[in-house]
Amino acid sequence: MKGQVLQTDTVAFKKKKSSIPFLKRWESPIAGYLFLSPWLLGFLLLTLGPILMSLYYSFTNYSLLDAPHWVGLKNYSYILQEDDTFRTSLKVTLTFVVFAVPIRLIAALLVAMLLNRKIKGISFYRTMIYFPSLIGTSIAVSILWKNIFSQNGFINQVLSLIGIHGKAWIADPDTSLGTLVLLMAWQFGSAMIIFLAGLKQIPTDLYEASSVDGAGKVRQFFNITLPMLSPILLFNFVQTTINSFQMFTQAFIITNGGPVNSTYVYVMYLYERAFSKFQMGYASALAWILLVIIALATALIFATSKYWVYYETQGGKGK
Repeated sequence: MKGQVLQTDTVAFKKKKSSIPFLKRWESPIAGYLFLSPWLLGFLLLTLGPILMSLYYSFTNYSLLDAPHWVGLKNYSYILQEDDTFRTSLKVTLTFVVFAVPIRLIAALLVAMLLNRKIKGISFYRTMIYFPSLIGTSIAVSILWKNIFSQNGFINQVLSLIGIHGKAWIADPDTSLGTLVLLMAWQFGSAMIIFLAGLKQIPTDLYEASSVDGAGKVRQFFNITLPMLSPILLFNFVQTTINSFQMFTQAFIITNGGPVNSTYVYVMYLYERAFSKFQMGYASALAWILLVIIALATALIFATSKYWVYYETQGGKGK
């Protein structure tokens, strides 16, 4: 009886609502698009529009001062076949990615495991360790890092206390890129937080059962922790790889691409072509080549993930 009364009241309310012009008007799908319009306009004008324009400019000779002149594939042909600076910057960037990504992920995972403990003041420790990531890749951090690794910087002052005469780390081609890798690894906070959330989701029963079977900490890490964290590791792996390919601010502020182009990363070369030489068409072609490289790297990671990513709900790796 109550159900029939409730159903009757619902039907009556719908009829009453549809009879009100104001409410009926906002039932139209147009209302949804109207509320979405700020985001849609921003996406079309500030994201999709520039993307399509850069694709067009990549096939032109465009200097901002003159109208674009269509050149077809000449920009891409010259970049891939004759541009030695392109190959140098790409080699530096790939080297940076190969070292920075695993070091950052390993550091983030190890620290996350240390912070996944119930000890006094753990919230304070988590906040302090995450703090460097809050300031991101700002100019202030880059200047600080430059001063730390300079000839008279903090690192050499510490080394002098034990009788070691340090060098200008950022002025040496053998160590300059390493300082940027360390900066990338130092700002592991975001990956660490994601790993920590994943560690919280691993059932403690798995560790207790393995302990009964005689498994030690090392065996538990490789047989329980890593497999259960593998989907999160995949996410952090992709995110860190994409960010590493786009590294610019640190190299621009700390080393300015030197010494001897040892830190001349890809985006810095793109920046100089666009805003120093005003070759916007050429820079657009460089940007699209970088997009393809990042897409291929991401596709490779996903293609290999079926061999090492374990999804518990689907009962196996990469399924």
